[in-house]
Amino acid sequence: MDVEVGGDGESPATGKCFARCLPRETSNSSFRRDFILAYKTLGVVFGGLVTSPLYVYPSMNLESPTEEDYLGIYSIMFWTLTLIGVVKYICIALNADDNGEGGTFALYSLLCKHINIGSLQSKSVNSRTIFSYSDGALATETRNKLGKFLEKNIIAQRIVLFIAMSGVCMLIGDGILTPAISVLSAIEGLRGPFPSVSKVVVEGLSIAVLLALFLLQKHGTSRVSFLFSPIMGAWTFTTPIIGLYSLLKYYPSIFKALSPHYIVHFFLRNKSKGWQLLGGTILCITGAEAMFADLGHFNKRSIQMAFLLTIYPSLILTYAGQTAYLIRHLNDHSDGFYKFVPNGVYWPMFIIATLAAIVASQSLISASFSVIKQSLLLDYFPRVRIIHTSQNKEGEVYSPETNYILMVLCVVIILYFGDGKDIGNAFGVVVILVMLITTILLTIVMIIIWRTPIIIAMLYFVPFFIMEGVYTSAVFTKIPQGGWIPFAISIILAAVMFSWHYGRQRKLEYEMKNKIPIDCLDELLSTPEIQRVAGICFFYNKIEDGITPLFGHYLKTMRSLHKVTIFVTLRYLLVAKVDSNERIIIRKLGIDGVYECVIHCGFADSIAWEGDHFFIEIRDSLEKHIKMNSGEFSRHIEEENSELENAKKDGVVHVRGKANFHISKSTILFDKILLGFYQFLHGNCRSALPNMGIPLHQRVEFGMLYET
Repeated sequence: MDVEVGGDGESPATGKCFARCLPRETSNSSFRRDFILAYKTLGVVFGGLVTSPLYVYPSMNLESPTEEDYLGIYSIMFWTLTLIGVVKYICIALNADDNGEGGTFALYSLLCKHINIGSLQSKSVNSRTIFSYSDGALATETRNKLGKFLEKNIIAQRIVLFIAMSGVCMLIGDGILTPAISVLSAIEGLRGPFPSVSKVVVEGLSIAVLLALFLLQKHGTSRVSFLFSPIMGAWTFTTPIIGLYSLLKYYPSIFKALSPHYIVHFFLRNKSKGWQLLGGTILCITGAEAMFADLGHFNKRSIQMAFLLTIYPSLILTYAGQTAYLIRHLNDHSDGFYKFVPNGVYWPMFIIATLAAIVASQSLISASFSVIKQSLLLDYFPRVRIIHTSQNKEGEVYSPETNYILMVLCVVIILYFGDGKDIGNAFGVVVILVMLITTILLTIVMIIIWRTPIIIAMLYFVPFFIMEGVYTSAVFTKIPQGGWIPFAISIILAAVMFSWHYGRQRKLEYEMKNKIPIDCLDELLSTPEIQRVAGICFFYNKIEDGITPLFGHYLKTMRSLHKVTIFVTLRYLLVAKVDSNERIIIRKLGIDGVYECVIHCGFADSIAWEGDHFFIEIRDSLEKHIKMNSGEFSRHIEEENSELENAKKDGVVHVRGKANFHISKSTILFDKILLGFYQFLHGNCRSALPNMGIPLHQRVEFGMLYET
């Protein structure tokens, strides 16, 4: 059987040994499990992809189309679905997972774990234990030229980081446009039997549906998620049946369009107009990136089965039926979906389409929450509130700020564009750009990590880069027609992420340069001005192998220190999850009651320690430390535990310094802009302590200025 290692935090070695002790599953039971998972993926992973027939043809600005034009368009969509959907994502990209997680951040994570470009990684972290999630991490002397170049060139590192950030931002942009275009295109079906229904009514109903959907997000998706798969299953199995009926009735020879020569003739006949129409055909593959990004929710085999056995043939037949109908009704392309639905099943299909659009919207909204959470844990995004809405599913999260911003933007998109056809102009921008970004990062992963020969890597990179590059050039012509909106949103989000990351790194550099050596801590605390007071203090420290200069400022100001002081460093790693045995590393600093504690968190880990849970984890980790470093286990453990318990009874306080940059006239312009923007973001985001579930009465914050 296939063993998924690390999905629940175990290291590869542990996971493999554990797997050997388990009874081996039969092929039938393994297939049955994957088949059930494949069915469940319909409601989570493929929402945007399977609803694309609603808006692909309406998004094309066709003028006096002919039979040959439709055959060429169908050929383009078939080969786009086959090459990008099947070859690129199903056969290649799904293999580039990071500990079971997918998406652009997973690709960047893989690179950071194999070459030294991840500035968030601490050089003092035990790479053998923490980075063991990727078997066979490359030693320095075995890295190829590209890996060495990236390690030495800070500009190249920032370019790769910005590319990865842009991919995440494009996915968030997808979360804004998918709800708008899916729901609006579905509701527009009312205008078929009721032409008197105005555009304003359709917009109003679409906004009402979206407002209800966004307002229900705070309750989580668990209560209604059992409906997702049946809804998407109904949609996936009914649309190809109608497509088969339509192609047999109107144009049985439609599959002759699978010959690529129809594509060549299409461009020779339409020239620049045909190139511009690519901005609409690319929408047939929208949602393909979600297959990769949602890899962490399901295993690779289940996604491959769901796509190849249901989604892919469903889309091929549905588009074939739509095209066959349009060949016999050349000017009905403005409503390419509902027009080809037979009258007898029109209203059932309208209901199914509307429900499918809602599920598709939900899947992209949830994905946006997950991406924001990952970015937040990696310290690439200003702090927002993250709420876990399920006790059983750690990945089910909700962010109020993100939710309401998405809601407002979706409403604005509908009011600005008015119908699904115009939104398609904007939609194509984010769809193709995130795919192009994945192609670039995946090629780098191939060369550096997979050690793919450069010729073979180019056989992947060149065709897909050219294909997606041509699509990109086509959708860029739509920027004046509304495509600038998602592009602008993504650029703003990328600027926010990059500025936040740059500001955090500059702070870290200052603290590393001005840190208090641990060897000097005893001398600093032995001065008569410093008094030891009862209680336990968790002092949050951003660096390892030293103490933040904020602590020196704190001592000068307060002139006291708690009898038990634990310097806590939260280390966010570019892995999905950290093994529970490696999560907390604690050691004594040679001074009574003073400890150093490093807490490692992956981007899929929860970092909320409410009640006594945090204290218990610290105590248990301290016991392990004493057992490993002391010969008199019981006496030392009893003494340390007694000291901790007494200090806890006297009171617990969490101290966090809040540093700002002093931007002077001598500061360079680049720093003035980025650090000034960072100061603005930092001053308006949430504090780190409330996000960890620490009670208000236990929190202490103080400020200090850092020189630039």
